[in-house]
Amino acid sequence: MKGNVFIYNANIFTPVGSSAKCGAEMGNLLHIPRGVIMVEDGVITFVGDETGYPLRVYNRFTNIDARGKAVIPGFVDSHTHLIFGGYRPEEFGWRLKGESYMSIMQRGGGIQSTVNATRKATPEELADKAQWYIDRMSEMGVTTVEAKTGYGLDTESELKMLRALEILRKRENQKLEIVPTFLGAHAVPSEYKERTEEYVDLIIREMIPLVKDKARFFDIFSEKNVFEIEDSRRLLQAAREAGMKLKLHADEIVTLGGAELAAEMGAVSADHLLHVSDIGIRNMAEKGVVATLLPLTAFALREPYAPARKFIEAGAAVALATDLNPGSCFSGSIPLTIALACIYMGMTVEETITALTLNGAAALDMANETGSIENGKRADLLILDFPEISMLPYYIGMNCVQTVIYKGRVIKGLQ
Repeated sequence: MKGNVFIYNANIFTPVGSSAKCGAEMGNLLHIPRGVIMVEDGVITFVGDETGYPLRVYNRFTNIDARGKAVIPGFVDSHTHLIFGGYRPEEFGWRLKGESYMSIMQRGGGIQSTVNATRKATPEELADKAQWYIDRMSEMGVTTVEAKTGYGLDTESELKMLRALEILRKRENQKLEIVPTFLGAHAVPSEYKERTEEYVDLIIREMIPLVKDKARFFDIFSEKNVFEIEDSRRLLQAAREAGMKLKLHADEIVTLGGAELAAEMGAVSADHLLHVSDIGIRNMAEKGVVATLLPLTAFALREPYAPARKFIEAGAAVALATDLNPGSCFSGSIPLTIALACIYMGMTVEETITALTLNGAAALDMANETGSIENGKRADLLILDFPEISMLPYYIGMNCVQTVIYKGRVIKGLQ
C-alpha cells in the first residue's frame, strides 16, 4: 500500500542526486527552511519552498504541519545480518575478558555457533524473529535495510534464509524496504574445516546458480584465515559472471588487501575497513566503490574506528550502517551510529546524514530510488522532534525521530 501525504512548514535538509556523494560533496545538503513536500501514491511529486505554493487541505492526503521540525530522508541501513537463529551473549563476556573475535571463532564459537542454531530454525521462525528487529529499526527511522544470509553455510540453509527474507518482504504493510544479500562465503563451516577450496567449489558450483535471482548482491568475508585474497577473487569472479553485484567485508581484522580487491572487481561497496591501507582508500575512491563504515562494530569490539576522514579527503563516498548481528555487534542503533560517527570518526552531521541516506542507498545500488527528498523518488521521509539536524548527534544515543513515512504511509507518528 502506498500513501498520499502533504507536508508543510517543513525545515528540509537533504542530499540531492541519484548517485553517491563523494568527498567534500558529502557535506552539502539542500536546505529549504519553509518547505513543502507533496507525495502521491508513495512517490514525491513536489518539493520546494512554500512561497507562492497554495497551502491547502487535500481531502485525500494526510496533511502534516511540520512547523518547528526538521525533515530529512529516511535512513538506509546498508549492512545488517538481520536473519539468524539463537544468540551469543556468552561471547560478549569472553571479549570483555580479552578474547579476540578470531580466537572465539577458532574455539568453535562465533559464526559457527549461529550457523548451528540457524540450521535448526524454520523459515517462518527466522522471519518472525527478524520482524522484531525490523520494527525497532523502523522506530529509529530506517526505511530501507539490507539483510544478509551467511548463517546457513550449506545450500539448503542458505536458501532457507533467503526464503525467510522473501516472507518478510511479502508481508502486508511491511514497514521498510528489505534488500537481500547472499553471504554464503561468511565462514568455512565446520564440516569443511581445512578444506576451504572444496567449500569454495560448492559455492561456485551449487549455491551461486540457485541464489543469483533471489539476492541483489553477493558478499564475502574476505579475511585472513577465512577467505583470503585468491579465494575471494575466485568467488567474486564467479558471482560477477553469474550477473550478481558485488560487496565485500574487507580489511576488518587485518590489512589484507580487501579494499584493493573491491576496487579491482568493481564492487558496489566494501564494508568495515578498520585496517584499510592508504592504497586501498585511493583505489576505492578512484573506482567509485562506496566505503560502508560500521562504527558500532568497532565500538563493540574495542577496535580503532575506520578512517572516515581519510576516505572523505581522498574523494571517496562514505556510507554508514549498523552491522546488526548476533556476535560482534548485537545492535541496530541508528542514534548511537550517528553519535559515534561524529564524536569518534570526525564526521560532520551533514556528512553523517548523507552517509545514512543517499550514500547508503548508493551502497545498495538504489540511489535513483531513495535516499533523498526529490521529485520522482520514493517517499521515505523522517520528521524529527527538533528543528535542527544538529540535535541528531547532540542528543547522544537517543532517538530524535518523531514521524516515519515509508512509501507515503505514516509508519510512526500521527497515530
